[in-house]
Amino acid sequence: MRSTRICCTVAAGLGVLLNSWCLAQSLSTVSGDLKDRQKQYEVLAKEVNQWEEQNRLLRKAVRLVSPTVVHIEATKEEPIQEVSLDTRLEKTKGRTKRIEEAGAGVVIEHQGRDYVLTNRHVIQSAKMEDIRVETFDAVPLQIVKITEDPSTDLAVIDVGRSDLAACRLGDSRTLEVGEHVFAVGSPFGLNHSVSLGIVSAKGRRNLELGNKSIVYQDFIQTDAAINPGNSGGPLMNLRGEVIGINTAIASNSGVNEGIGFAIPIHLAIAVATQLIERGELQRSYLGVSVERAYNVDSQGGLQNQKARGALVKVVKPNSPAETAGLRYGDIILTFDGVSVENDEHLVQMVGLAPVGHPVELEVLRERAKMRLMVSLTPITLAR
Repeated sequence: MRSTRICCTVAAGLGVLLNSWCLAQSLSTVSGDLKDRQKQYEVLAKEVNQWEEQNRLLRKAVRLVSPTVVHIEATKEEPIQEVSLDTRLEKTKGRTKRIEEAGAGVVIEHQGRDYVLTNRHVIQSAKMEDIRVETFDAVPLQIVKITEDPSTDLAVIDVGRSDLAACRLGDSRTLEVGEHVFAVGSPFGLNHSVSLGIVSAKGRRNLELGNKSIVYQDFIQTDAAINPGNSGGPLMNLRGEVIGINTAIASNSGVNEGIGFAIPIHLAIAVATQLIERGELQRSYLGVSVERAYNVDSQGGLQNQKARGALVKVVKPNSPAETAGLRYGDIILTFDGVSVENDEHLVQMVGLAPVGHPVELEVLRERAKMRLMVSLTPITLAR
């Protein structure tokens, strides 16, 4: 009996020791977990610091850009469409309704004078007295003159000032897909809203947009949120430079679905310069009919590469093309140093090229490359 008690006492003692050891191990594990979590927090903090350093660049760019962006409101009269119960055809009865449209614009400088560059559809159909333009700090600007071009959906507003903060222009031709950009505008009237995204694609053309009068298309596609009211505002790179003018969205709902389009700034500025200096866009004329080309190797066979260039099918008499020496069957590979993607691309570039400015063409003729110089004429004179 006594030996049994001794054994039980020993067992109880061992149990206490075992429990103590298990508790110590448990506390040690918890302590280890806490230390490990602490290390993870420290690592995370360092990584966040790196991320915040990059985010500071965005904040700096936004602060630089904000004073160059203006808010635009336009009150318009639009006809009321009525549907005939008999014919189911829409008819107007002479009645109109007043609507308010919000948009944005960006201040550009030309020869020491400040102008607002925006989309034509933002102020289209509105009387000058029904358009309000105000700076980022809500100071209204006087409108002296408005010039616009429907074929590019661009407009320039002369505000009679030379002391505004003008934007810095970037080079939209060097943009790369995947590059970070941000949009500034007035979505749903919420002026100076900023959204971040990337360049999703370049050179988008032949889009079916709401405003079908946009003839010259070479859009930058972005997933930065663009909504009604963003029109006319700038698309920026992280250097704070304008690389596009936000213009349209592709959407089934009428609001942002991650597919927005901006006019490249090099195209927009070329148009704006003519609107300021001439009051209209003067389109250029080459004098050829072209179609999509195919790559041809030195032996005359088709290459397994993406087709590029524009195949000349007709050279019109007494045209700049004939004067330059272009012939039927030539393939135009480059226009003013820019690779020609296809016939539509060439038409876009020719139409917006400066009149009278010598342009170099790289041409493939009978499997040999050659260079020609052409001086474009105004399209109105060519007809």
